[in-house]
Amino acid sequence: MAAAVAPAVRCSLLQRRPLRCGPGVRAVPGAGAALRPCSSRVAQDGINKPVIDRIIRVDHAGEYGANRIYAGQMAVLGRSSVGPVIQQMWNQEKNHLKKFNELMVAYRVRPTVLLPFWNVAGFVLGAGSALLGKKGAMACTVAVEESISEHYNNQIRTLIEEDPEKYKELLQVIKQFRDEEQEHHDIGLEHDAEATPAYSVLKTAIQLGCKAAIFLSERI
Repeated sequence: MAAAVAPAVRCSLLQRRPLRCGPGVRAVPGAGAALRPCSSRVAQDGINKPVIDRIIRVDHAGEYGANRIYAGQMAVLGRSSVGPVIQQMWNQEKNHLKKFNELMVAYRVRPTVLLPFWNVAGFVLGAGSALLGKKGAMACTVAVEESISEHYNNQIRTLIEEDPEKYKELLQVIKQFRDEEQEHHDIGLEHDAEATPAYSVLKTAIQLGCKAAIFLSERI
């Protein structure tokens, strides 16, 4: 199943170097519409390219998967009382994905080849958890967002150890998104996620899947 289509990506505003335009900019899978032949590229000199590539690649994949999870939940619960809550969280995830689409171009990072798989798996997880009802959907949210927050914290520590000033802009992005993912986690708890039958088993299973997805998306 092909990756979903999303709006065209605007040029990143975080970079300090002047805007450079030219042909040859390819669309990022998962971003949807073709990118405009214009991007803000960051200087590659002095950065730890393997580390930055790994961070941006896996974060793009994670935000793409999160979008598909919320899409699946909305397909089942969109007209229920919890629909607006899910939509609000999904809107933030759309912004996260948009920013990582921009960073993929700015840092010239290739996406994971697993995006088509995460497209299907994310939607199935979201819809499947929603079929358990509101509590099931929120249990899924808690499990996923807790894993993502922990993952972002690990990346923040890595970038600080590398050079907090050199990676200042990227750190700001990741810290903001970490805080918003934590908010989603807390919203899930507030909406009775822990009251889901077999909550601990469901949470553990989802988080094991998240860890596997992170491991694979960093490397493939």
